[in-house]
Amino acid sequence: MTEGGLERVWRECAPDVLAALMRRYGDFDAAEDAVQEALLAAARQWPTEGLPDNPKGWLITVASRRLVDQWRSERARADREQLVAERTPADELVSGPADVGDGSAHDDSLALLLLCCHPALRRPSQVALTLRAVSGLTTAQIARAFLVPESTMAQRISRAKGRLRQVNAPFAVPEVSELPGRVSAAQDVLYLLFTESHTSTTGPGLYDPVLADEAIRLTRRLHALLPEDGEASGLLALMLLTDARRPARTGPDGALVPLGEQDRTLWDQVRMHEGIRLVEETLPFGYVGPFQLQAAIAAVHAEAASAEETDWAQIEILYRMLCGIAPSPVVTLNHAVAVAMVDGPTAGLDLLQPLLRDAQTHRYHRLHAVRAHLLEMDGRADEARAGYALAAGLATSIPEQRYLNAKATGP
Repeated sequence: MTEGGLERVWRECAPDVLAALMRRYGDFDAAEDAVQEALLAAARQWPTEGLPDNPKGWLITVASRRLVDQWRSERARADREQLVAERTPADELVSGPADVGDGSAHDDSLALLLLCCHPALRRPSQVALTLRAVSGLTTAQIARAFLVPESTMAQRISRAKGRLRQVNAPFAVPEVSELPGRVSAAQDVLYLLFTESHTSTTGPGLYDPVLADEAIRLTRRLHALLPEDGEASGLLALMLLTDARRPARTGPDGALVPLGEQDRTLWDQVRMHEGIRLVEETLPFGYVGPFQLQAAIAAVHAEAASAEETDWAQIEILYRMLCGIAPSPVVTLNHAVAVAMVDGPTAGLDLLQPLLRDAQTHRYHRLHAVRAHLLEMDGRADEARAGYALAAGLATSIPEQRYLNAKATGP
């Protein structure tokens, strides 16, 4: 089994394996350590012995044995084993591969998501811990998403796990009355998870379909729990409308195809229509949040038969509203493009100046890619090529690097 194949299986199985151990044993730190040991065992055995018929069940079995062995070796062995016995239903006690199962009878991933969004944690810790536990993203990938050093993110995740242990947070889907305090954080997590899948920050591929499908599945579950929550509907709509473009986002050779050049006949019409329907059902009523606004923007793009027919004036208004309620560097970048399409590239470039002066965002490759695009629109070809080259040097995704380098060396 190749290293890439191992990683794909691991990404698919890891959240369920961790969730299964959490359900049975309740110790976040110990469960995550045991899962990591199971992965190491898989990395040693699977390349020579082949992929097991049930990879998830194999990992759960090995991780469970590692966890039990670890506890048995400690001085408080009797108390630990008693705790395990009390927390584990009689028909789920782990004694070997035959009775472990693969966790498919339980949808533990939603419970794990909401555990990581416990109100005892601060919002950044909630998001970071969930990305680590539920999505299987590395600490380095999460650090890049937050624009912070990897060491800072590692400390944040460690403190979050310690806090959950301190408050003895139960592993279970909360009652509906308890959900509002966790839903907002869960939505942020799922959005970041989908964002990472939509444009992977590292590696040879532009898109990670496993992460995207998992983000959409969990968002559907969250939406089903709270069908009247407009932001849950908006987030699901945003994911569906964005994911609908997946077949057109890369060419036959895997090269990135920007939105304005995509063949829209390749867009997934089923997901597009479902997303538009969700926007139409929720946007006119009650509070309009950032996910609903982003979904509305995606719907405007979806409703245009071609790039030339895009209603940029409406998109600019929606981005202006989004800047008012949820400002961020990414929102500013997208707003600058919309302003450029309505009022000209100079107006868009003016919006980028504060980001260019900020030491943190100045290292963000998409800032320089957007600036180069607007310079190109303004006829400043030499400056645009230099901007694309700078963006390519800062990008960590290979498809994005190739696209930006091609723009830097093009006519």
